[in-house]
Amino acid sequence: MDIGTDVGMDDLRAAIDAVNAGDPRSHDSEPLALAQGRMAEAWVARLDPDASVALRLAARAHHLRRWELPRSDYPEGRAGYLRWRRAQRERHGRDLAAILDDAGGEESVSARAAEIVAKKGLGSDPEVQAFEDAVSLAFLETELRPVVDRLEDDSKVTDIVAKTLAKMSAAGRGHAQELAAGLDERSRMIVANAQKLFVQRDL
Repeated sequence: MDIGTDVGMDDLRAAIDAVNAGDPRSHDSEPLALAQGRMAEAWVARLDPDASVALRLAARAHHLRRWELPRSDYPEGRAGYLRWRRAQRERHGRDLAAILDDAGGEESVSARAAEIVAKKGLGSDPEVQAFEDAVSLAFLETELRPVVDRLEDDSKVTDIVAKTLAKMSAAGRGHAQELAAGLDERSRMIVANAQKLFVQRDL
């Protein structure tokens, strides 16, 4: 199968989307993972118009079956959170490789997409950094407001956003500022305060 053709990419996207459509959570009346996958791939294309097939597919699948392993399955606190995140990344990589292989994708593309979605090489691999930027921007688009409403404490949300910004490249943070301009006033203020907090921590 030539994954370089439009038909090939459509088949692989469809295989990912079929799984993402099972997300019981929603965003604008569609499954959340489906919306986030589409947005993250769009961000990848914007950040890097020449992005590889593997990077685009990894972005499409970045929350693959995340709802099947809820945060509540792990202990409270940062250690529990990190264990949960690590388990999610491992599952995403394993499941994505299997889905792409079953759909007839090239083995090398499946393996590379699995590496990217598992964030192997974050901080040294340009594709993994582009992936991180894209999924962080999709998070701000789809989940910032729900997190604000759920937590109520703006200082906690500001800390979450500051930590998100810390994982992004300078270019990614620039896009985050542009994105924030289109958000509601409370969310814009949180992003602005998170930017200041990030700068303070980075000094």
